[in-house]
Order: sequence, then structure tokens, then C-alpha cells
Amino acid sequence: MASEEDVGTADSVVLADGVRMPLVGLGMLHVSSEEAIEPVRFALEAGYRAIDTAAVYGNEAGVGQAIRESALERDDVFVTTKVWNTDHGYDETMRAFDKSLGRLGLDYVDLYLIHWPMVSVGKIAETWRALEEIKRQGRTRSIGVSNFMVKHLEQLARDSDEVPSVNQIELHPWLQQRELEGYHAAHGIRTEAWSPLGQGKVLQNPTVMAIGARHKKSAAQVILRWHIDCGRVVIPKSVNGARIRENIDVFDFVLDSDEMAAMASLNTDRRIGSHPDSPPTVGLPFDD
Repeated sequence: MASEEDVGTADSVVLADGVRMPLVGLGMLHVSSEEAIEPVRFALEAGYRAIDTAAVYGNEAGVGQAIRESALERDDVFVTTKVWNTDHGYDETMRAFDKSLGRLGLDYVDLYLIHWPMVSVGKIAETWRALEEIKRQGRTRSIGVSNFMVKHLEQLARDSDEVPSVNQIELHPWLQQRELEGYHAAHGIRTEAWSPLGQGKVLQNPTVMAIGARHKKSAAQVILRWHIDCGRVVIPKSVNGARIRENIDVFDFVLDSDEMAAMASLNTDRRIGSHPDSPPTVGLPFDD
């Protein structure tokens, strides 16, 4: 469960390294660079203060343009990007980060993640060492991982004393990843849920809809609120203005203990995306 800071009107959390991170961000998977500009611009105007992208998404340039052209100060927007699977290794990651920062057109990012563990490549330690160096240089405020399981986090802990601030993982009512979240809680790692709505497949669930009816909230809002009440960061993806606005309108209610228990009962360990042991080998094309 979340701490008192994480519930109600609180819209951000402090990571273990002291960096403050918004609880709700806009995910940018499967959106082209040109198509990303308008939804990012709209989201920032609607109150979002976090945008999640990645090198492989091919839209860092559009995301960066929208941020630079907004009326917000750079420090007001939390920007996450990620190193792709083909760029593991110290030198490769350093070059990949330079390219990402160039495409974004920013002086720094707020969170830089290893996108997948890529155990078959065998360079987790080298790649993490590059992230540590990028952080030391002040070009990212925080570093973390994505799609890491407990075994991958334990391997990383053997190779480095610096613990990831965040692990961004597939997590939704059907896939609640309780063992992994327990490890996160024990080691000060913040859980960030990608596909927090289960790609929309959970929205017609009767339990979720009944909770929504009680709160006069949509099923999506109930699920996002459940994540937040569990202490997670969420990055729902949308390019639709109405849904973008709806997805951040979740700070005026909380779920009670019975509703939280009902949400917990929905777990079936059903994964929708790739398994960390079988990561995608190709992604969306992007320009250097």
C-alpha cells in the first residue's frame, strides 16, 4: 500500500535518490515523432508533468519539440527515455544517450532506463556503469531499469552498489507482479507500470466498472487510482485529448480497503506484452 504522501491529492513521489517524480505521466509507445507533438503539447496543457519515451519509439524529436515549445520551464517536466537492446555495453550506451539527448534537444533527462535486461547479450553491468557515469555527469537526474525481474535486479546488485531508482514493468489488474513489487519495496525501488490499463482489455471488467459507478469515475480512472494507491507511478498511453485529460483526473478520490481487495482479486498473472526473458529484438525505426 502507498504511504500517506502517495494518496489523495498528492501527485508526485520522492524517489530513493531524492528526485521527485510525478505519479502520472504520458506514455508515448507506438506514436511517430510527428504525431507525438500534439498529444504531448495537449498533455502538458492539461496538467501532465511527466512524459515517457524511448530511443526505439522513434519519437524523441517530437516529444522534445513539444516540451521546448511549451510555456513550462524545463525543470517542470519530468522526461524519461531508455537505451535500446542493440546498444548494451558501456561505449554503446554512452553513444546512444548522446543521440537520444540530441534528438530530444534537451540539456538533460530526468530518468534514463535500461529498456530490457538482455541477459543473452551479457552486458547488464557495463550498461549500468554507463548510466552511473551519465548521472555523475549531471545529464540525467535518476537512473533505473525497465522489464527487470527479481533475478535481473539481484544480478545488478552483485555488480553495483547503486540501486535503480525505478523499475518500469508491465503491471495491470491481470498481472500484479507481487513478488517483484515486494523486492522493490525491500530495496527502495519505485514501481512504474507500463500498460497500466492492460491495453484497455480490463476496462470492461464488472468489478472495475462497479467501483467506478460508486465513485462516478470511469474504469480507466479506477485502475489508475488503484495503481497510485498501491504506490506506483503510471504512464497510460493515449493520443486522444479527452482520454488524456481523463487519465490525470484521478486525484480527487481513493479506493477503500474493500475496493483494493476486490482489485487484488483480479490477478491472473496474465502477461500481454513480451516476457523479460524473451524481449523484442526489433522496434520502431528511428532517425539518428
